[in-house]
Amino acid sequence: MFESAGLLSGKVILVTGASSGIGAAAAAVFAREGAAVVLTARREAELAARVAELTAKGLKASYVVADMTRSEDARRAVDTAVERHGTLDGAFNNAGTGGNPEPLHTMSDEVYDRIVDTNVRGLWNCLRPEIAAMLKGGGGSIVNNSSVGGLVAIATAAPYVASKHAVIGFTRAAADEYARQGIRVNAVAPGSTRSEITADWYADNPGLEDAIHAATPQGRTAAPEEIAEAAAWLLSDRASYVTGAVLPVDGGYVNR
Repeated sequence: MFESAGLLSGKVILVTGASSGIGAAAAAVFAREGAAVVLTARREAELAARVAELTAKGLKASYVVADMTRSEDARRAVDTAVERHGTLDGAFNNAGTGGNPEPLHTMSDEVYDRIVDTNVRGLWNCLRPEIAAMLKGGGGSIVNNSSVGGLVAIATAAPYVASKHAVIGFTRAAADEYARQGIRVNAVAPGSTRSEITADWYADNPGLEDAIHAATPQGRTAAPEEIAEAAAWLLSDRASYVTGAVLPVDGGYVNR
């Protein structure tokens, strides 16, 4: 049924939040699997470095500097991908942010606004032009990056948990709305994963990483490539009958 070429051979895939962490790993995994990847994030130097690494290996990659909290930037990123490659087959909506642990009743409006603006409005801004482009192209696949925080409660992280539940809500609603038009929409829900954000989080909160490991059956933090591999499968034709799903990639954390 499926060719033995790369999992994403011939596909054009947009990756948001691609300058580091899961996004950068996803761009590398997708490109290795045969996709032409368009990386987008706010930090141009980091994007240029990631693209240079990929193109030096003969892989297809380019970038667009954009802030997904701005609807015009999200639309421009999608339009640029289509202009460069003629279509948009897939998108990994990975751009997101977190915050330091803090009791809900002491959190500021600024913390809430920053997290929700990035994780919820940012996704909203991306989904609309991505879906529009895929409708014109005859279909496609979208994977949104949620979190185990979108599936279970995490104390002292209320705005983050709320925002990641919203990501799952958007995923399920869009999957239901566009299934008959050839667009699949799924989500991954990573557990603790190595990134700049988690490195800072653990540095600022001694003992937190050990506590998370103790609560994770596999007892470790994931490499960002492990999340990327799951997203690659969901984006691929091998997941052709999967839509509206939320795939935990968490070492068993939510299965305790």
